[in-house]
Amino acid sequence: MQEHYRPSEVEAAAQQHWESRDAYRVVEDQNKPKFYACSMLPYPSGKLHMGHVRNYTINDMLARHLRMKGFNVLMPMGWDAFGLPAENAAIAYGKPPAEWTYANIADMKSQMQPLGLAFDWSREVATCDPAYYKWNQWLFLKMLEKGIAYKKTQVVNWDPIDQTVLANEQVVDGRGWRSGAIVEKREIPGYYFGITQYADELLNDIDKLDGWPDQVRAMQRNWIGKSEGVRFAFSHDIRDAEGKLIGDGQMWVFTTRADTIMGVTFCAVAAEHPLATRAAELKPELVEFIEECKKGGVSEAEIATQEKKGRATGLFVTHPLTGEQVEIWIGNYVLMSYGDGAVMGVPAHDERDFAFANQYGIAIKQVVAVEGETFDSKVWAEWYGDKSRGLTIHSGKYDGLSYKAAVDAVAADLAAKHIGEKKTTWRLRDWGISRQRYWGTPIPMIHCDCCGDVPVPYDQLPVVLPTDCVPDGSGNPLNKRDDFLKVDCPKCGKPARRETDTMDTFVDSSWYFMRYTCPDASDMVDARNDYWMAGGMDQYIGGIEHAVLHLLYARFWTKAMRDLGLVQIDEPFKALFTQGMLLNESFYREEASGKKIWFYPNEVEVAHDDKGRPVSAILKADGQPVIMGGIEKMSKSKNNVVEPKDIIARFGADTARLFTMFAAPPEQSASWSDSGVEGASRYLRRLWGFGHKHAEAIKAAGAVAELDKDAKALRFDIHSTLKQINADYERLQYNTVVSGAMKLLNALDGYKGDNVAVLREGLGILLRALYPVAPHICHVLWTECGFEGEIIDTAWPEPLAAALAQDEIKLMVQVNGKLRGEIEVPASADRAAIEAFALANANVQKYLEGQTPKKVVVVPGRLVNLVV
Repeated sequence: MQEHYRPSEVEAAAQQHWESRDAYRVVEDQNKPKFYACSMLPYPSGKLHMGHVRNYTINDMLARHLRMKGFNVLMPMGWDAFGLPAENAAIAYGKPPAEWTYANIADMKSQMQPLGLAFDWSREVATCDPAYYKWNQWLFLKMLEKGIAYKKTQVVNWDPIDQTVLANEQVVDGRGWRSGAIVEKREIPGYYFGITQYADELLNDIDKLDGWPDQVRAMQRNWIGKSEGVRFAFSHDIRDAEGKLIGDGQMWVFTTRADTIMGVTFCAVAAEHPLATRAAELKPELVEFIEECKKGGVSEAEIATQEKKGRATGLFVTHPLTGEQVEIWIGNYVLMSYGDGAVMGVPAHDERDFAFANQYGIAIKQVVAVEGETFDSKVWAEWYGDKSRGLTIHSGKYDGLSYKAAVDAVAADLAAKHIGEKKTTWRLRDWGISRQRYWGTPIPMIHCDCCGDVPVPYDQLPVVLPTDCVPDGSGNPLNKRDDFLKVDCPKCGKPARRETDTMDTFVDSSWYFMRYTCPDASDMVDARNDYWMAGGMDQYIGGIEHAVLHLLYARFWTKAMRDLGLVQIDEPFKALFTQGMLLNESFYREEASGKKIWFYPNEVEVAHDDKGRPVSAILKADGQPVIMGGIEKMSKSKNNVVEPKDIIARFGADTARLFTMFAAPPEQSASWSDSGVEGASRYLRRLWGFGHKHAEAIKAAGAVAELDKDAKALRFDIHSTLKQINADYERLQYNTVVSGAMKLLNALDGYKGDNVAVLREGLGILLRALYPVAPHICHVLWTECGFEGEIIDTAWPEPLAAALAQDEIKLMVQVNGKLRGEIEVPASADRAAIEAFALANANVQKYLEGQTPKKVVVVPGRLVNLVV
């Protein structure tokens, strides 16, 4: 055994050994309990950073720990390989997205392998592989048959120069991110998945997800957004240019606050609403505002954050209960695609309406009061919108009613007039999967002039995406590929045209975890999926940023597969863990245009004050100041990433893993620290040095037998620390697992006795406890110190009752709450004996100054407090 710790040699030897025996290949085994642990698959951007290392080490620790506890553990890895970044790269570099993507996959995989992660690479999938996305297409066709998938017209962001649909995040200040063209709203046909058909089940099953964080479950509930309220109509006599009543003389709205109906002072409609269209015909000055609204966002999230604007139309509807005339406004915050494209405005009891009314001088009428509270029409207070506390006022026959009673009464009156009814609505909308982009799963449809839209026959799947296209920003390149476009109609045989839209990449990530279980299956999934996914995946690990859409779509996809007879589960993920982010300092300069230029931390020199706090920074290259951007999430866009290859080259993979686990609890964010990495490296060098020093003696040591006092104390420390480490493993508190391993080494290193058997037992426990964190060094030390078998397949250590039994225990002694001494007492000592030992301690006597304690408090196993 070499004297000095050389990480590169240790890690190369360990990995060569694991590779030679294919140590991480997993097969189904009915004789073992299974455990499926999976990290969310990464996008192959080409570069790993230490944030990735932290994420995957969490999964790796879980897998290694459970394998040693006797579980059959699956931990796979793959690539979420379709998507817009590859198209952007193609435009920038002039190479096909496929070439860029596969090169990045190879690069990222080569960066992962030195970390020693226990992935079963035999199950690797890439979502851009036709063998994978064939089944996206196959299930699409199955859902089309069942009426779960369908086609309809959708409102989208349209870039008139690039001739493509843009995602909301690609619209910057109303313009296309690449072309700079003013974005238009267009209605174009697209394919949808009927996720709303599962709305009730998706909502109700959240209650079954006990292994999910409460925060994520709440986010799922809010996104699904079940609302119980009243849908009713305002009548009107507004006619179109031909004299026909618009909407049969009724403008429908939905509200959850029917109790406030007597406080309506305006109504607002979407720019696309027929009443807005008529208003623009009558008042041409509204056309410009309507066009501005149409260039806005098409998502609720974007609408929620934008400035609320409106214009009065001069048109009126009639209040259904009072007969009063209510003016119609056009509001940029009203979406035609949600509900009926119109809302009632009750400024006194809705915060958005309150701000809107104050901005435009619209009347505000209070119709709910809370005892002891005063209403101010200029200052919003939370109680204005609280339906749980108030009673109706200024509402005629409804005065004095609580929220529920008022809603019931209003609903009954509207129903009696045949202009309203109670209704349940959902925030959830069907999932539009059509993307007018190239790098994605082709939608398997064919358009025939004679037969219409025709599904591709199953025996012609997959519809293979050409991989040599190079997007240039002028629209979907598939529209220029006759070898893809031109096809005979499967029904009539006449010339037809393939669909060029591709699927939303959320489709790819909605079921990849099932394909991991059977990557070579001749069907979408086979019996191996039933084995690994029985009861749902045992542990899913990923970022909180995926808490809504990805998880919601995966849940829907699983239920659709169940209804098609493919799986036997209702929910895909039994337990969910959302890890914290790894943070680092950021530095930038701002150009006159406002663009920020970011610099790597190692390019910057930071000045500190006398307390060590950073106060300024300069760029090393030119000595000029840079702006300190604070601690930010590691991100390539801000150049504040630390690449694992650099850390591995300096300190080794085990140090990188150890630091990321020790820096903070896994669910919390952690800041990068060079000194922390160096500390982790020092610990591993100490561990190696201890192993080298005692290796020969430990090899020759026998079983633990007779123990003197010091050996008993060491053994107690080892097994009591192991007990805590095991508890920390169970709750995934890996930072305290590391601190426990540090405590074990301190205890072993501090032992001055000659009982090598206890040292052997202690080192064997330490190596196994630390192995999931730092597998390379533990593997080599286990072998070099003569322990039997391979550590990867050795049983997990459990604390021994005999080792935890003590003849004597130490207690701290306090006088008036301050530590004044330490005593050793027989473990069997009663209260009176403990009190006597405490009073007899010389140091304690000094602080008692001859006084008799008024009170003695004994905390068993911990301390004695003498109160004088």
